[in-house]
Amino acid sequence: MIIYNLFPLLAGPMHTWNTHFARAAQMGFDWVFVNPIQYPGFSGSLYSIKEYDQIHPLLLNGAGSPAEQVRQMTTAAKQTGLKVMIDLVLNHCAVDSPLTKQHPEWFVRESDGSIAHPWAMHGTEKVVWGDLAKFDHQHTKDPEGLYRHCLRVVENLLAQGFEGFRCDAAYQVPHRTWHRLIHEVRSKRKGIVFTAETLGCTADETKSTARAGFDYIFNSSKWWDLSEPWLIEQYDLTRETTPSISFPESHDTPRLAAELNGNIDGLKQRYLFSALFSAGVMAPVGFEFGFHKPLHVVSTRPTDWETTPVDLTGYIGAVNAIKKAHPIFQEDAPTTFLTYQNPQILLMWKASARRRDEALLILNKDMWHHQEFQTDTFRYYVQSGKPLHDVSPEYPLEFIPEPFHYALRPGQGIVLVTKR
Repeated sequence: MIIYNLFPLLAGPMHTWNTHFARAAQMGFDWVFVNPIQYPGFSGSLYSIKEYDQIHPLLLNGAGSPAEQVRQMTTAAKQTGLKVMIDLVLNHCAVDSPLTKQHPEWFVRESDGSIAHPWAMHGTEKVVWGDLAKFDHQHTKDPEGLYRHCLRVVENLLAQGFEGFRCDAAYQVPHRTWHRLIHEVRSKRKGIVFTAETLGCTADETKSTARAGFDYIFNSSKWWDLSEPWLIEQYDLTRETTPSISFPESHDTPRLAAELNGNIDGLKQRYLFSALFSAGVMAPVGFEFGFHKPLHVVSTRPTDWETTPVDLTGYIGAVNAIKKAHPIFQEDAPTTFLTYQNPQILLMWKASARRRDEALLILNKDMWHHQEFQTDTFRYYVQSGKPLHDVSPEYPLEFIPEPFHYALRPGQGIVLVTKR
């Protein structure tokens, strides 16, 4: 999956999304992911859904009923070659949703009988989302009624043209619920994709959730420093269970361009790594233009669209083309980070478990300076004795000499492929 996250509050009314679809398709994305578009509660947060069968009024301005406008949007995406996935929020709803009155038994309660709010630890601080009401999937007295509500939400979205789901906080919904839901949906509609958002949970929780039938999970490579061993440890714990999706930034993180103080080479470096590290990759709208303003689930508006001198559409398109052309970059293949004498050089070796494909990424970690890479022979780093082919998105070499000596530009990656 090569996913473009079109953030609804930045994109504006759905009938205006065609230009975004065309740009995403031109860059080689094959999926568009949109965050929740349903009617929000009092906080206005996209993830605080009050009415699951109504649409956020800020996204409506076209012809036809709200449901027809959604179908027109998903049809327009498909006409550009894109499938559309949407956030599926089943762990909670808005605290002011009518469901809290209609079905009080569906919700977790505090000791005083009040509705419990979801929370998370950020460092040593407990953050409570007071605008949310947590569904009680584990102990509700009406498990069938709550399950049927979840199934109706999915079926309604499928009827509007969505073909995939990013399941928000998936690890907080029981394995048995996901297993039943996913298998019941697929018994009626083949090819529907379910991806699990499992960031912030343990590897065991991730594996347990993934085994419910999810097609993909999201990994934590965005936070990797290109050195510590934890990323490959996490990757190896889950890669044989479910493939993963990397991202250089998301709607939940600061903009990478802001974090890097506008360093374009750094943006390229992280997108290349994200795309080649794992089976899937995702980037949010505006990443290609080096946007600095973070996406906000309440306050972002179309007026937050930025005018920048940055245009990475061609580069992203070239990286996505590499991913599409070489199946080794479409799986969570056995992967190793090799040691090298220059600590500013990252060597990532991959060998397909399904095919004879092998790949080596030589990446300059340094976003500001050239760094030297040299070797007498690449056989130190790859198993195959066959010729290596340079398929890099920029400055590809027609011939790979041995001995090899190259001064990598800031953030530059060389992508070499061969067959065993």
